[in-house]
Amino acid sequence: MKTEIVQLTKPTAQFVEVLNRWENDRELIPLIRPNKSQEELDRRETITLERIRDRLEYQQIFQIFVNHDIIGEMNYMVDPPHLYKQESGTAWIGITIGEPEGRGKGIGFEAIQYLEEHIYQQGFNRIELGVFEFNTNAYKLYQKLGYEEIGRLEDFTYWNGKMWSDIRMEKYL
Repeated sequence: MKTEIVQLTKPTAQFVEVLNRWENDRELIPLIRPNKSQEELDRRETITLERIRDRLEYQQIFQIFVNHDIIGEMNYMVDPPHLYKQESGTAWIGITIGEPEGRGKGIGFEAIQYLEEHIYQQGFNRIELGVFEFNTNAYKLYQKLGYEEIGRLEDFTYWNGKMWSDIRMEKYL
């Protein structure tokens, strides 16, 4: 199994098609976006090529491939307003392993290490992220990578009939 990470510079229709599939996957929706109600959880979204081009104005996006097949994406932005701890030079990261066959195999671990190294080489020394309280596998992964909990935003997202917190974590590089 060969993992390859490629920075996105020019989005393609194929990439947009994959993102739309993940964005509207019933199993992934609760993990990749906050929802305030069952109605929001049931909502479907359409990602456009233009929207990805707009994201590239403020986000670095990376595609994760295994054996030449795209299985996920990750991204970061610097000093966004939603940081829990407003510390200049902080990269906020996000990762989605969209394909089921890519989960639980260490690909996320490897990909985040790659992203951390890239962020460090760009001159940033702090990373912050949010993980939904019910996503215990991701929480354990971040702990294993050295992230520490710095706070919780209560009643942040709806899933499985109730509201859950967003756990904010940080790591200094």
